[in-house]
Amino acid sequence: MAEQSQYEELARQFSAFGAVKRDLQRSLPHDCPAGSAAVLMLLGRYGEMRMSRLAELLAVDMSVTSRHVAHVADRGWIDRSPDPADKRSRILSLTDQGLKQIELLSERSTELLAYRLSDWSDDEVGQLIAMMSRLRDSFGDCRYTPGLVQALPDATEETTRTPA
Repeated sequence: MAEQSQYEELARQFSAFGAVKRDLQRSLPHDCPAGSAAVLMLLGRYGEMRMSRLAELLAVDMSVTSRHVAHVADRGWIDRSPDPADKRSRILSLTDQGLKQIELLSERSTELLAYRLSDWSDDEVGQLIAMMSRLRDSFGDCRYTPGLVQALPDATEETTRTPA
């Protein structure tokens, strides 16, 4: 197990990592904010799904998910069709335009990362990928774990997590 000072430095680095996320978000097209991009990327990764599953994957409230879904649907990037198993629910799926938007998002983020990490070796980028994947696995799906926050030293309030 690492020393306490290493965890403290890691927490500082995570706080500073917000600047990296903001830079990546600035690379997004003006009509596709981060929440919309997340919706598209999740549908691209997992395929069609109900809105409740999308909210779960986004780790946000259903009302927030609804706003993101409305935004991408208004632009023609997704379809919302009735769920044959439950007519009150909708199945979300990507359209051809949505697939093209995902390609654009991927191109932009890839170009930015290639530019920012141009002085990194292939091995260093590979190590970063491996470590970030391992870190993500350690956190699981980041859903609220009852009792976890209260079990941590000096924790007094519950927080809501959103994925990166």
